[in-house]
Amino acid sequence: MAGSSHAVDISKISNGLQKVHADSVAVEEPLEIRLAFSTPDGRATRSISITMRTPGNDNELAAGFLFSESIIRQAGDIASIETCGPAAPDSDNHNVIRIELGSDVSVDLGRLKRHFYTTSSCGVCGKTSLDALRVVGIEPLTDNCLKIQGDTLIGLPGKLRALQETFDETGGLHAAAAFSAAGELIVTMEDVGRHNAVDKVVGSLLLENRLPAVDLGLIVSGRASFELMQKALVAGMPLLAAVSAPSSLAVQLANEFDMTLIGFLRGNAFNIYSGEQRIAHDN
Repeated sequence: MAGSSHAVDISKISNGLQKVHADSVAVEEPLEIRLAFSTPDGRATRSISITMRTPGNDNELAAGFLFSESIIRQAGDIASIETCGPAAPDSDNHNVIRIELGSDVSVDLGRLKRHFYTTSSCGVCGKTSLDALRVVGIEPLTDNCLKIQGDTLIGLPGKLRALQETFDETGGLHAAAAFSAAGELIVTMEDVGRHNAVDKVVGSLLLENRLPAVDLGLIVSGRASFELMQKALVAGMPLLAAVSAPSSLAVQLANEFDMTLIGFLRGNAFNIYSGEQRIAHDN
């Protein structure tokens, strides 16, 4: 991703010896998402999110955020996406993005009352309740058109790691990818925030009219949190695989909405926390 790493001079201490040399760090900059929509009094524009992200695939990030928050329901709700505002200091990155919704798209103003502020580490703070998903009307993912072999699942982390170009430079980015039952990575994204990486994947699928993605799974390079499970659920993706641990609320969400949750996908092993019916055992 262009502009995703930044060169710095560091002092490295090793075995008691100090050496000055160049290093690369992941870029972290704020992105403000502005939404333009119709109201009874005419068009309105509102800032609905400020997220700390790694620049690159900002259109997908913004679209994925709106979709996973159930502010929009389909790609056709979006009339246009454009960057605006001045470039960030010492950067060519434009850190404001404006999404125009179609004139016939209704927006639940209640969902926009609070100003979303997200950090690169935790996502939207306070979204720890399943009630919001029930209110929106999200249904369990009972359609089992995705089934994957255990050996195929085991091969996914290596494929994901091979595509983490900026991680190779900085060691500081999370990755997420949508994958098929054959183990093909359909779309792969990196970001300093794990939730942003997933939003970029969801936004990419949305803009390609591939949602709900009932035939795809989602793999993430870190842990499986409630928020990442929520994003997979809203996107219709019935399986989430994580190389690290799941949280208790992620397991609860997976069980309630009939999702498959895989944790500790490392080496030749993995744990199934929910939805074992989608995993084809090899022996």
